[in-house]
Amino acid sequence: MLQEVVSAQLPVGEKLAIQKNRIAGANPEARRIAVVTGTHGDELEGQYVAWKLARLLEKKRDRLHGTVDIYPALNPLGISTIYRGLPGFDLDMNRIFPGSSTETMYEYIAQGIVQDIAGADLCIDIHASNIFLREIPQIRINEKNAQELLPLAHFLNMDFVWVHGAATVLESTLAYSLNDIGTPTLVVEMGVGMRITESYGNQLIYGIFAAMNHLGMLDEPYIPVAPPIVSTDGHVGFVNAAESGIFLPRVSHVERVEKGQTIGIISNPFTGEISEKLLSPISGMVFTLREYPLVNEGSLIARVLGGAAS
Repeated sequence: MLQEVVSAQLPVGEKLAIQKNRIAGANPEARRIAVVTGTHGDELEGQYVAWKLARLLEKKRDRLHGTVDIYPALNPLGISTIYRGLPGFDLDMNRIFPGSSTETMYEYIAQGIVQDIAGADLCIDIHASNIFLREIPQIRINEKNAQELLPLAHFLNMDFVWVHGAATVLESTLAYSLNDIGTPTLVVEMGVGMRITESYGNQLIYGIFAAMNHLGMLDEPYIPVAPPIVSTDGHVGFVNAAESGIFLPRVSHVERVEKGQTIGIISNPFTGEISEKLLSPISGMVFTLREYPLVNEGSLIARVLGGAAS
């Protein structure tokens, strides 16, 4: 059942409304999971998950205990205009949480979203990198909440769990705000902006069902998932461009590389020269790889998860 979460009047007489699809089974108040996506208008991987999850849950409704709330579009104007941030404000929506009732319209919307999700047994916040980088299916956790969130993260069937240092986590994100008020929230990153990778989406949906099974929300046999690789900042090597130009990869996404191996080159179309050869700082797996070829000095090219081959 579609429900309005929060809304605000727009200057042109239209209304900005955030909606959710509430799918309730037996004992709807017993447990609640929130699946949110569409914070960034150019991230579409979550749209597939929202669509398919709703379809599958309708078929499982007789085995469902509790409530699943699906929020497909926290930033509907951004999605409809293919704009990453908040149209007209040049602002990242994931930098205004927990919001406020006395500030801007979007902060009012952000506050309404947080209040609606608060109290859920689990919130899954789905992102899709951006148009520049491709990511393997992964969960990112603030080390401050790692003890509580890591056991839940193991159920989501993602390849990798990255535990960030607290200093690198922004306090104005939806996930930080929800975790800060005691609503366990896992951030999922997968795929690339403006694209849908159905296999990644199916992988996550399987994990959501496993998490629901763990929470006693699905009356189905135990759903096994593969354990993820768990890593911290110290196990991740970064590759950044020192020169501007056109990036041409020399490895594939998810490929294992050795320390000093060429990740790619930055070419100069004006001179025909190679401006820079980019080398891996550690041995490991390339879990992030530049998708968009044009790069500037400092652009992130790749992240390598250190460790021996399995």
